[in-house]
Amino acid sequence: MKHHIIVKFEEGTDVQALLEPVKAIFDECLEIPGIHGVELKTSCIDRPNRYDLMIAIDMDKEALPAYDASEPHHRWKEEYGGITVKKAIFDCEE
Repeated sequence: MKHHIIVKFEEGTDVQALLEPVKAIFDECLEIPGIHGVELKTSCIDRPNRYDLMIAIDMDKEALPAYDASEPHHRWKEEYGGITVKKAIFDCEE
């Protein structure tokens, strides 16, 4: 399945500057059994009603509990939760 995290950051956040450190956190998830890939995409339209970043994690459904409990997942929330205005989680089959 694909686990999508879609994020709207605080106004004025330099999303491009966040890409490398956020990608580094999520790349650590590749060590969790059942997680196969991580992809980050930024919005190509800069409007107030658009989200800024999409993180897509390719994983087996059975890997979701391990991901939720993982250190990288908790670090993501601790380090970037303070500048997150909105977040949507969407899971789908490939």
